[in-house]
Amino acid sequence: MRFLHRSLCVALLAVLFAAPAVFSQAKAPAPILPETFAGWELSGAPQFGNDPQKIDAASANVLVEDHLTDYEIASYKRDDRTITIKAARFTNAEGAYAAFTFYRQPLMRGEDIGELAASLNERILFFSSNVLVDVHFDRLTAMSGAQLRELAAHLNAAKGADAELPPLPTHLPRKELVPESARYLIGPAAYSALNISVSPSLIDFSKDPRVLWARINGEAPGSAEILLVSYPTHIIAIEKLAGFEQLAPSGAVSIAKRSGPIVALVRGNISKGDANKILAHVNYDANISWNENAGQGKRDNIGGLVVAAITLAAIFFLISVGAGAVFGFGRFLLPRFRRQKAGETRDDGKMIRLDLD
Repeated sequence: MRFLHRSLCVALLAVLFAAPAVFSQAKAPAPILPETFAGWELSGAPQFGNDPQKIDAASANVLVEDHLTDYEIASYKRDDRTITIKAARFTNAEGAYAAFTFYRQPLMRGEDIGELAASLNERILFFSSNVLVDVHFDRLTAMSGAQLRELAAHLNAAKGADAELPPLPTHLPRKELVPESARYLIGPAAYSALNISVSPSLIDFSKDPRVLWARINGEAPGSAEILLVSYPTHIIAIEKLAGFEQLAPSGAVSIAKRSGPIVALVRGNISKGDANKILAHVNYDANISWNENAGQGKRDNIGGLVVAAITLAAIFFLISVGAGAVFGFGRFLLPRFRRQKAGETRDDGKMIRLDLD
């Protein structure tokens, strides 16, 4: 018994010490990048991590604001060629989009890869769903874009609601917008890093807003700017609107407006007419999802209740008529049927009488 007791204690201690390792292995995130794509094969062991300091120490606070979850850095080879890929995974597509606009450089040109992409020389930056990918080629070829589109299709990215892009960029003026200038900002670190002229204290990031800033064409290309601030509620936006309306003009104009929870500001070297035209396109359209019982179900519909009552009454009426017909015609036809079979009996066709007099 003493030997058995010691054996059980040793086994229990082994399980307790092994449990954290097993748990950590179960919780390890899945790789972001595939082993092969478009003829490129993984070279060496990838580097995994979740510390934003190790992927970008200068902008670690921005990655935290964008809700970075983990990253993977890997090298790929194809014949004598080599590429390096950094992939950062975020909680949802909003974080990946914010990080993409933060790292996109003004001189980059747009590309057709993933959700959005931009390139400069041998560097291509794109994001797909909740994954931001930074690719460095040794040299670009005519097929580099097609190869990265295949990579985007094989990323271990989010699906469903986490892959949906934020709606705020849909309010940007497409015609007057300076290409590749939009910046989507979730927190004050990214906002301060971009040196936007509007003070962050006016926006008040303690209210958890979402900010979209971009250059627009005014009296000269890129001479004006648009700022969209989406607050969690209409009430907060109403309170903040007065501060935006009191801003001193930057250049010729500074005009603000509110639409739902969105405060829009256009300022810079632009005419008032053009500024108002741009602001006219900022219109919040609420998507209402009604999840409370509105009393329109079949059980609560008085019309349905009346129809059901009439149907039930008709059924009972038909049953009564049928039963009466069976009883009446049965009393008339049964004696004749029995006479043909066995002759008349004493009580055929006769009613029972009680002589009570």
